[in-house]
Amino acid sequence: MYKDNNQLFRKENFMWMAIGAVVILAGILLMAGGKSTDPNIFANNEVYSTRRITVAPVMIIIGLLIEVYAIMKRPRAD
Repeated sequence: MYKDNNQLFRKENFMWMAIGAVVILAGILLMAGGKSTDPNIFANNEVYSTRRITVAPVMIIIGLLIEVYAIMKRPRAD
């Protein structure tokens, strides 16, 4: 059976890339929102919530690190 060993990325790399993309997307969705129904009222607790200023950016950074790992991971020698 012929096996192409010249592929830059394998199935495992693409799997890690998809996981990283999902983590980044989850971080972006956690960061979204905070809009007030009344433009004259500033909702300080909604805009500066822990979810938006801490959890979401950390998730995005973790997703980017997963993407770097997926790109740098070498395929196994079969």
